[in-house]
Amino acid sequence: MAHKLFTYDDKFTQAIFAYCAERLAMNPIPLDYGSLHPVPDSALKGLITDQGHAPEEILNLFRDQLAPSVVSIDSPGFLAFIPNAPTKNSLLFDMVVACSGLNGTSWLEAEGVVVAENQALEFLVERVGLPAGSGGAFVSGGSIGNLSSLTVGRDVGRARHPELKPWEVRFAISADAHSSIGKALHVLGVNPLYVETDDHRMTVENLKAALAADPHPESVVGVVATCGTTNAGIIDDLEGIGAYARANNLWFHVDGAYGGATIFAPSMQEEIKGLRHADSFIVDPHKWLFAPLDCCALLYRDPTTARKFLAQQAGYLDILHGDEEEDYKWNPSDFGIHLSRRARGLPFWFSLVTNGVAAYESAVEAGLDLAKMAVKKINSLDFLELVRPEGLSIVLFRRKGWTDAQYNQWSRQLLENQIAFVTPTKWEGETVARLAFLHPDTSEEMVDAILSSMAD
Repeated sequence: MAHKLFTYDDKFTQAIFAYCAERLAMNPIPLDYGSLHPVPDSALKGLITDQGHAPEEILNLFRDQLAPSVVSIDSPGFLAFIPNAPTKNSLLFDMVVACSGLNGTSWLEAEGVVVAENQALEFLVERVGLPAGSGGAFVSGGSIGNLSSLTVGRDVGRARHPELKPWEVRFAISADAHSSIGKALHVLGVNPLYVETDDHRMTVENLKAALAADPHPESVVGVVATCGTTNAGIIDDLEGIGAYARANNLWFHVDGAYGGATIFAPSMQEEIKGLRHADSFIVDPHKWLFAPLDCCALLYRDPTTARKFLAQQAGYLDILHGDEEEDYKWNPSDFGIHLSRRARGLPFWFSLVTNGVAAYESAVEAGLDLAKMAVKKINSLDFLELVRPEGLSIVLFRRKGWTDAQYNQWSRQLLENQIAFVTPTKWEGETVARLAFLHPDTSEEMVDAILSSMAD
């Protein structure tokens, strides 16, 4: 007889399926309330007991008391931070992944996972413009993707410059780089060279000026550019910086966690053509490529070099690596700061294969179009004012005369009224409003409701 922990319960299984089907079929998808709907202390008190509870009872507790305290990321009204809008197919296949007992660590354990994930990665490689043979792995998110990439870049830089002490190598970054870049450099013991920007956009001229003014430019072994800053959607001078980095033997990393999804936007190809110069690149399918959390695609121009610095070595892992290079089978664990991993790339792969590339192109372009539409509406209202032109699918604007407290109350009221989830941000020290479009089903009527709510 199976242990209690592993006994199949058909009745409860059907209850789970029913809950998931009901949730997936919701139209419109409710925002729910997040922290505006506090979970009562009594809901969880005493739940952990020796004998446990009926699973249906706890499922009902989740549905009735916990779920309303979570803002639904798949709602077209989720316009804060960088939204997440997983496709129905990706959510359903995530259930398959969860139920399949998959460990996506190695080729030995999960060849069927690796070949499918690699098909998706190879497609992204082609879209980015990297050479054949480039590749990597799906990791948990942009922070781990950036940390893994910069680890390789640091170690490559040290190897190229043995005259430098290990702690002397540096990376050039801008102040608008994602917070995870600075944190990764801190973890790695690498100091940044901060590069001034032109209106928050780093250019090759900015980089050259920073290096010329620095007393030790030889210690800069790499540069990080951003394809779509989180706060404003700004794309750095990828072509200029990338060409300079390659000509000067600098590791070129591009953080495209958000804006890298524009490899699916035909209208953006000129702005992002410099991606082809990258030594490492990340894009988060769980952002603008409509996959469930947690999923970041991490790509290297030279995966062999990445594996050299990242693959974990231990007696029990020798069987994974083979004795010779030609014996190597692709192990996702060798390309990031991770070992055991869920097969997080499969839901994206399944959705891309089943929905088709054209649907992805249309959905990403829809986000760009929504931002342009919102800008026109803001410009038509005398109580609103654009802070700057839209960046990708992000719009920054101000309500003339409002205080920080008024922005915060407005944000809270929108959620309480179940209109949208919109949060203010800081721009050059000022609190402003911010709309981050991603879900292609966000409607013009929804944008009208958000903007008109600022009239009073």
